[in-house]
Amino acid sequence: MDFILMFFIGIIATTLGTLAGGGGLISLPAMLLLGIPVHSAIGANKVSNTVSSFSSFYYLIRKKKISLKESYWIVPVSLLGGVAGGWIASSIPAEQLYVLVSVLLVLAFFTSFIGKKGFTGASLLKFKPKSAGGLFGIGMYDGFFGPGQGTLMLFLFSALDIAYIRAVGFVRLATFSSCLGAAITYTLAGHIIWPLTLALMLGSVTGAQAGVRIAEKLNPVFVKPLLRVVTVLLLAQIIFTRVF
Repeated sequence: MDFILMFFIGIIATTLGTLAGGGGLISLPAMLLLGIPVHSAIGANKVSNTVSSFSSFYYLIRKKKISLKESYWIVPVSLLGGVAGGWIASSIPAEQLYVLVSVLLVLAFFTSFIGKKGFTGASLLKFKPKSAGGLFGIGMYDGFFGPGQGTLMLFLFSALDIAYIRAVGFVRLATFSSCLGAAITYTLAGHIIWPLTLALMLGSVTGAQAGVRIAEKLNPVFVKPLLRVVTVLLLAQIIFTRVF
């Protein structure tokens, strides 16, 4: 029964995560409720996200929605950010991390009401201080904490005037890059419960493919409201975690 539940958790969480980020809102609490140890639950998320993110990115590459020439530099920037974040995490108390992510999400939420950019732009993604710095910073955050990483990246690509379906592809590539190192680390540390992780992975790949196809048809007008809802839910989860 746990394997079936993990499969459906993967579908639901990754479909949401592909569309607006915040898939961890569903998967991590659900796995903890099933009694899976926290390190094994986080490791399962990282392994499944690595595979599912690449599958949705590959789909968009194959459909020519994005190109490797435009996006290849995301991989080293996100990887370096993730490594830096992992190093910083060892020297920052958990309470400060919760405060930092709460501030970032609140700022992203209110910034989303400023300006008229709403994933309808036709700009190309270029290696510039704003784009590289933003991706490095979010990759670093993903390395030392994680929840809301995809949501923050979508807000960043909106500010960069990137069309929604292309932004989804770039987020999935960045997620693949930042999760790969973490997945290797958790595997080498022996935290992975492989039967449950594989069930989650199969569900996540299914959810990623469903999410990216929905994203192709989703009217950009609805994207920012969806991101705001996910942001509020992420903040609520963080507050609930700290209070209870």
